[in-house]
Amino acid sequence: MTGEDDDACAPYLARWGLRPDGASVATASSRLLPVTRDGEPAMLKVAVAAEERAGNALMTWWNGAGAAHVLAATGDALLLERATGAGSLARMARDGRDDEATAIICAVAAQVHAPRPAPWPRLVPLTQWFRALEPGARRHGGILPRCAAAAGDLLAAPREVCVLHGDIHHGNILDFGRRGWLAIDPKGLAGERAFDFANLFCNPDHAVATDPRRLRRRLDIVAAAARLDPYRLLQWLLAWAGLSAVWSMEDGLSPATALAVAELAAAELAC
Repeated sequence: MTGEDDDACAPYLARWGLRPDGASVATASSRLLPVTRDGEPAMLKVAVAAEERAGNALMTWWNGAGAAHVLAATGDALLLERATGAGSLARMARDGRDDEATAIICAVAAQVHAPRPAPWPRLVPLTQWFRALEPGARRHGGILPRCAAAAGDLLAAPREVCVLHGDIHHGNILDFGRRGWLAIDPKGLAGERAFDFANLFCNPDHAVATDPRRLRRRLDIVAAAARLDPYRLLQWLLAWAGLSAVWSMEDGLSPATALAVAELAAAELAC
């Protein structure tokens, strides 16, 4: 571990009886360390941003239904079961099994969206999540004002409001072996259920996401599996791709994939 990672993770190693079992990973919002506890593989995740703390609370609330089990939790840290299966949804999507990968994502989404008797954890409303889109659209123009208009219409009259993962894509649903495919790394949002499917259309890479035939095929699969209106799903895709593009530009990253997906969604909506 680096010094920074040592500082974040070290207190939990002794507290939970953990042994490091691989290299640590640092992201902008968390520190991750593969560990073992009593010889069993696990993953230590320490949040260093408010966004991840909200996600940690949601992981605990799901209680292993459609998501990785939380083995221990305190403050900013989670101890999670570790994905040890060999499967990869991204690889499936690239290797001619995209229909299967999309269906798996829909099945996992159905589990995490299912109502539960426990009160919701503290969640971020989609109206807050999208607040950067309208000013970003004014600054950058192009397709973005249309994305902002779609978002405004959708957010003004939401349907099927539920607990949302907030970042469903091929890299956030992993193979947990006998437990099957499970979600990790939620953002902890609340809003219209259809929103949670938009990001899968932007993944796992530029070539896959910007193939018009693949977008249409995914649209058919998701609309049928999740029982969604295809037109409204396309509107969410247009809105989400615009927000993703704005965030990328503000972070100095390329918005090419998000902008291309937004154009595809707009073209489909015009048909």
